[in-house]
Amino acid sequence: MANNNYTSSPRDAQWREELRKATPVKERTSIPRVKMPELDPAYRITCNEEVNQGLSAEAAVLEATRCMDCPDPQCVTGCPVSINIPGFIKNIERKDFHAAAVVLKETSALPAVCGRVCPQEKQCESRCIYHKMRKEPVAIGYLERFAADNERLCGCHAVPETAPKNGIKVAVVGSGPAGLSFAGDMIKRGYDVTVFEALHEIGGVLKYGIPEFRLPNEVVDVEINALAALGVNFVKDCIVGKTLSYDDLHEMGFKGIFVASGAGLPRFMGIPGENYIGVMSSNEYLTRINLMGAGRPDHDTPILKGKRVAVIGGGNTAMDSVRTARRMGAESAMVVYRRGEAEMPARAEEVKHAKQEGVEFLTLHNPIEYLADEKGRVNMMRVQKMELGEPDASGRRSPVPIEGAIIDIPVDLVIVSVGVSPNPLIPNAIPALEVSRRGTIVVNEGTMQSSLSDIYAGGDIVRGGATVILAMGDGRHAAAAMDAKLSE
Repeated sequence: MANNNYTSSPRDAQWREELRKATPVKERTSIPRVKMPELDPAYRITCNEEVNQGLSAEAAVLEATRCMDCPDPQCVTGCPVSINIPGFIKNIERKDFHAAAVVLKETSALPAVCGRVCPQEKQCESRCIYHKMRKEPVAIGYLERFAADNERLCGCHAVPETAPKNGIKVAVVGSGPAGLSFAGDMIKRGYDVTVFEALHEIGGVLKYGIPEFRLPNEVVDVEINALAALGVNFVKDCIVGKTLSYDDLHEMGFKGIFVASGAGLPRFMGIPGENYIGVMSSNEYLTRINLMGAGRPDHDTPILKGKRVAVIGGGNTAMDSVRTARRMGAESAMVVYRRGEAEMPARAEEVKHAKQEGVEFLTLHNPIEYLADEKGRVNMMRVQKMELGEPDASGRRSPVPIEGAIIDIPVDLVIVSVGVSPNPLIPNAIPALEVSRRGTIVVNEGTMQSSLSDIYAGGDIVRGGATVILAMGDGRHAAAAMDAKLSE
């Protein structure tokens, strides 16, 4: 068991200096980036097993050896929760896997989750020094997953240090990544933390939104159980704003409230035919299957199944939906996206996996109408062909319709995945809370504090839809700011 001084040693610690000297730079940089073992596509579409199988210890150590242990590690600046990336990777290199897990848990409440679903290629790995050498970056995400999984599988759980209890109660509304990250930081600071979850499962979007073939529930549960072991109290089936009011929380003695209620309202495009049977949101589709067991022999939750399925959108949720449809028996499954593949916000790995699983990509096309049979069940999708015009405000080139280029495509299930809107429950229940025109809670970006001094907020209820790791970053920033205020 590694002690804290051993795991958190600075770069100039003797063991790290010796580790750098043990392998010459030229040798480190000549090692090719590791490849993630994957289930065979023909098999994996028949089940819900996790596609990425994880690295072996030997592969993890070799990949960790590639890390240069930079004096100014830019990878850390690219991480929204500021994980000590070289610190945990160097522990893997010297085969102290437990120490690596300890370093991760100093800043991250969900390392096994982040190692699987975070867009490392756009964050930490995008800052890796290997890019300057025109080489592939260190596989930080794979190594993070390895350290967390090794801890889970060996049963030697790393327990982060916690401050003495201070007797101050704080409440968390929502048990998604922002709420769990906040809870983890506040319990380590000595607070009495209670997380209120509206659904019957803890985990928020990690449970209802992300399929098990990408993030197994068992992995999420281990992370949640670790927080419970530290003392976080979880309350299920409790809707703050309905079951409990803002005043109720005050009467219960809570001195601070962190709202992480997410963005659970699906958006539609407002085109003709969206009310036909067989046109549904990705939110509903994934929730029924992931959280409510639709399609499983031991569950009664109904779900529409289609032979020809179209998913509208190009994000990770669209990839999750279309890949789920393949596993639900779709003979043909396609992604319809109004821009080109290069503009897709989905992770490159998810697009690759979808293609391997037989998903078709109809890019530069946009649905303009759905048609139905005599029973009102969708049977056709009318699609407008697009081309890319000038860049929009975000810098992406805007899609422009090509006049007269319209085609009809037979479909029997359409899953709309064009974004979500913030959950309005908390804003509606607390009229004094300042809300933007988009329905998001307005906060101070530095502290995550709302217009009400005891309410902080983060994640999708503030951002309107973002990644797991950005939500976790919000949770960490809010915890630091609330702690500073309550400690005055």
